[in-house]
Amino acid sequence: MHIVCSDMEGVFVPEIWINVAQITGIDELRLTTRDISDYNVLMRKRLGILDEHGLTLADIQKVIATMEPLEGAVEFLDWLRTRTRVIIVSDTFVEFADPLIAKLKRPTLFCNSLSVDPNGRITGYNLRQQDGKRKVAAGLQSMNFKVVAMGDSYNDITMLQTAEKGILFRPPENVVAEFPEFPVTTDFDDLKTILDEALTSLDQN
Repeated sequence: MHIVCSDMEGVFVPEIWINVAQITGIDELRLTTRDISDYNVLMRKRLGILDEHGLTLADIQKVIATMEPLEGAVEFLDWLRTRTRVIIVSDTFVEFADPLIAKLKRPTLFCNSLSVDPNGRITGYNLRQQDGKRKVAAGLQSMNFKVVAMGDSYNDITMLQTAEKGILFRPPENVVAEFPEFPVTTDFDDLKTILDEALTSLDQN
């Protein structure tokens, strides 16, 4: 049996923090795991910026409520669910993700959570586990699933390396240059072809 594990932001929906940066005008919030490979460093920086500008969870949720899936993402997921099982494995937070997951017709989501005080200030973040994306792939393999993984950023790489097949979808050039072992595509139709070939190969082995 096989299963697909995929990142969410940059693959199926826009980057949440980039949208927050655009609406608030705070350019520093544009930084993502495409730019800073250490997730803890990135999140500490983000929380400091939110505090500095007095932004609350509600402010971010208002931005998320305006966001829509990337063009073709819903149709792609509809196709993928006819072909195999799929889990979205993301470093986002349940407090952010729910409206977007609803718009994607609620695929299974593994992600993290936030600590929020009574005034709505985000005081911290709680990782489901360290290196959680890789551990999802490894855990599924321990249950005799063959895993195809796809993502776009540094924080997806260990998951792609662990999977039987890893695919980069719409990655920045720096990630492509550092990890040339993975096939790269920017188009959902091409992604279908790559995935179909990968899943067929796993069926035969």
